[in-house]
This record gives sequence, structure tokens and C-alpha cells, in this order.
Amino acid sequence: MLGEIHSIHHEFPEHHARIDDLARSDPGFRSQIQEHDKLDKRIRGLELRESPIGDEEMEALKRHRLQLKDQILKRLLNGA
Repeated sequence: MLGEIHSIHHEFPEHHARIDDLARSDPGFRSQIQEHDKLDKRIRGLELRESPIGDEEMEALKRHRLQLKDQILKRLLNGA
């Protein structure tokens, strides 16, 4: 669905406390979350404004967002 929110806190509400703890204690993790959420906001903005962007470029942005989300989830589940 266009314009849907995919921020990390929204995607993983069951891990809200762990996300906050790791973000406070690990600058690298915090940076990943910030990058993901910034990219999500950009994608939503492009979708909602129907900004001119090619399908391939949009799909690349979404793939990158998904890669970041996967990395963050692995960290949340494994603690590594």
C-alpha cells in the first residue's frame, strides 16, 4: 500500500524496549535505525507525492530498506 509507515518501531512493536536500549548503547545500531527510518520517510514521500522516479530506482530504494530491516531484526533477535 502506498504511503504505509515502515519505521523500525512500527515494524517491530514487540521489540520497542530492546530497540531503544540498543540504540542508546550502540552507535552503529542507532545509525542503522536512523538510516532505515530516513529511507522509509523518503520512500513514503515519493509515493505520496507521486514524484518522478523510475520504477527501478524505487525498487532499489525499497530493497535497501529491506536489507537494513533484516540486519536490524537479526541484531534484535541474536544480540550480535
